[in-house]
Amino acid sequence: MEEIPDLNIFMMCPSINREALTDLPEGFHVRNLRKEELDIWMAMPFDDPETAKEYKPFMEDFFHTTYGGQDELFFEKTLVVCDKYGEPVATCLLWKAYGRFSTIHWFKVLPSYEGKGIGRALLSIIMKDLKQEDYPVYLHTQPGSYRAIKLYSDFGFDLLSGDRFGSRKNELEESLAILEKCMPKQEFYKLKITEAPEDFKEALESVTTVQF
Repeated sequence: MEEIPDLNIFMMCPSINREALTDLPEGFHVRNLRKEELDIWMAMPFDDPETAKEYKPFMEDFFHTTYGGQDELFFEKTLVVCDKYGEPVATCLLWKAYGRFSTIHWFKVLPSYEGKGIGRALLSIIMKDLKQEDYPVYLHTQPGSYRAIKLYSDFGFDLLSGDRFGSRKNELEESLAILEKCMPKQEFYKLKITEAPEDFKEALESVTTVQF
């Protein structure tokens, strides 16, 4: 398969589909990220050590821009799924971007652990106890994450239409053409598109940093 470009996709969950919730498979457990594991966390989004090394300055900048001054809260919010040896194999956190919007950050399952139900269970843990005032929940992703997009859709996330959110162009139309090729047709046609709320669009007009 040809390389899939990193285009911007934005999604929003107005309310959870509780039928999507599952438990962790046997042999895995969830806990908070530990301070001494920050470098491990920074490398987890990338599938090989060289790419992780290349993007480490980006991850450090994102960490300081988004979580700086709230380190304790970051480690409290960041969950990792561990195997039977206690090694992190997946991570995710829910964060109030710009202090206003609930957003999913850095949802990742290591490739060798994909297909075991870990990602669905982790997203279940993140979202199952959210209160009504925590919604809607937003996230940013790319068409290369089409398996995750299917999962997000199961939980109730819709694709957001609109030209631009903050400093980033919304590249939904280009992404849809890619998703149609990559996703099973029955899953692609389940995707829903909705207009972003006005308060979300207006709030992002004035931001100068990327926090989700």
